Amino acid sequence: MSGTDPAAMQELQVVEAELNERWPETKIEPSLDRIRALTELLADPQHSYPVVHISGTNGKSSTSRIADALLSGLGLRTGRYTSPHLQLATERISIDGAPISPEGYVEAYRDVAPYVSIVDSRSDVRMSKFEVLTGMAFAAFADAPVEAAVIEVGLGGSWDATNVADAKIAVVCPVALDHADYLGTDLASIAGEKAGIIKPGSIAVVAAQPAEAQKVIMERAAEVDATVAREGQEFGVLSRTVAVGGQLLRLQGLGGVYDEIFLPLHGEHQARNAVLALAAVEAFFGAGADRQLDVERVRDAFANVVTPGRLERVRAAPTVLVDAAHNPHGARALADALSSEFSFRKLVAVVGVLGDKDARGILAELEPVVEEIVLTTNSSPRAMDPDVLAGVAKDIFGPDRIVVEPRLDNAVETAIQLAEETDEPGESVSGGGIVITGSVVTAGEARALFGKEPA
Repeated sequence: MSGTDPAAMQELQVVEAELNERWPETKIEPSLDRIRALTELLADPQHSYPVVHISGTNGKSSTSRIADALLSGLGLRTGRYTSPHLQLATERISIDGAPISPEGYVEAYRDVAPYVSIVDSRSDVRMSKFEVLTGMAFAAFADAPVEAAVIEVGLGGSWDATNVADAKIAVVCPVALDHADYLGTDLASIAGEKAGIIKPGSIAVVAAQPAEAQKVIMERAAEVDATVAREGQEFGVLSRTVAVGGQLLRLQGLGGVYDEIFLPLHGEHQARNAVLALAAVEAFFGAGADRQLDVERVRDAFANVVTPGRLERVRAAPTVLVDAAHNPHGARALADALSSEFSFRKLVAVVGVLGDKDARGILAELEPVVEEIVLTTNSSPRAMDPDVLAGVAKDIFGPDRIVVEPRLDNAVETAIQLAEETDEPGESVSGGGIVITGSVVTAGEARALFGKEPA
């Protein structure tokens, strides 16, 4: 990070090393006991501000960022907790729309560390890294203090550490198959976990869902007597037009129609994330049939939304886009946006995935819109070997459309060369494009390659 004190960055690395000695986010022991014990020792900071809690399989981070921008644009001091980060751990805890400083992150850790030690001493299982980070975020927001917190679920919902918050508004983004080892292999089981954030007397704002997921979510809402707002019923996207740098939207909110909304993001999925966030913020402020949010302030807030690593342009000529799609549902949304909103003469994908993800499903969704593919890896210890990934890709793309480049920087350079090639020797094609995707880690490392700051 430019302009950051090197000593602060070194201290941040020390803290991250300590946190990394704990269970990673890929290993969980389902229980709220440890996080609840920590928050009780901290005097329950998560109860000192109203919470918008966001679960689902895809779209959580974008919806969180849009909701945060709206709440901030309407005059509130906000906190936002999201995961995983793209480049730097400080991205996970944001105050007033910006990542906490390295100094603030270290301070938050040092403040909670003595209490974490107490919880560790009382339990057979030490607190996980995610549980500690959640306690840090809750405490940092109380110290700020914020007037509203947007909290993204880490994994699942019911047993996620964030679920010790009593959310005024519970948002369920689209549910799809992912993290089957922890959440189950059928949509109903997964939806049951995601719907666990819906609390008694809250307002549940629910994205359009597959029928089996919708049934479970609605049953949970009825069980706890929550008010429900559903995409396609109480709110939705009325129209969208592709525009330079994003799209122009007309949205049906809970309080009426919001037109001439410019969203600087690409893809129908982002339009739907936008209206989901709008409905959540309307519900937060009590907007409804007789009351609408200030349309001009809503327009201003939407126009300033930033979602790093989500169809983000990091270079022009040739265009290089970075997207954090890491499951088939996300890859399908990416492919749809690439085909409907861009007109590349030739599109090359750089793909690096994690070993526990559905690589075949991701590649199959990308294949129709990609001419050639460069298979690579990232720095995660969970990264799939690119030669193994190539074995999967050959069945989908055939051997002639595949290149293996183990280093991400080399893979990007190769993709740029491929995107500029024509059938005529010595000539290059204008309008070539590259998309780098397959993992949040891959997206984050690609952003860093192109000199993008954490955001």
